[in-house]
Amino acid sequence: AELCHNEQVGLLAFSPLACGVLSGKYEGGNATPQGSRKSIGADLGGRVNPRMWPAVDAYLDIAKRHAIDPVQLAIAWTLTRPFMASSIIGATSTEQLATVLGATEITLGDDVLAEIDAAHRAHPMPY
Repeated sequence: AELCHNEQVGLLAFSPLACGVLSGKYEGGNATPQGSRKSIGADLGGRVNPRMWPAVDAYLDIAKRHAIDPVQLAIAWTLTRPFMASSIIGATSTEQLATVLGATEITLGDDVLAEIDAAHRAHPMPY
C-alpha cells in the first residue's frame, strides 16, 4: 500500500470483508452459516488462527459502538484510503448488495478512523 501511495498507483482492495469475517456472521468462529465460505473451508483459506478472532471482535465493537453496519464500515474504510482505486466486493443476494453499496453513502468520522487505526495497531497481522 505504501508503494502504491508513493508511486500514485491505485490499489484494489481484494476481500475487504476478509471472506465475510468482518461481517460478524461467524460469531467469533462459533457459527458457520450454510453456504458461507467457512462452510466450504473451515480455515477460510488459511485466515483462521488464534490472533484473528480478537482482531475481528475489536473491529465489530467499533461498528457496534458507532451504530454502523460492520460490512459498511469495512467497505467505507477502504474508500478512505488515499491509495485505493476501488474495493472488490461480492454479494450472494440483493440484500447483501444493497448493504455493500450503502457503504458509499457513509462518511467515517475522525473518531471512528482513529479507533480503527488503534485496533489495527493492537492487532497487527491477524492472519
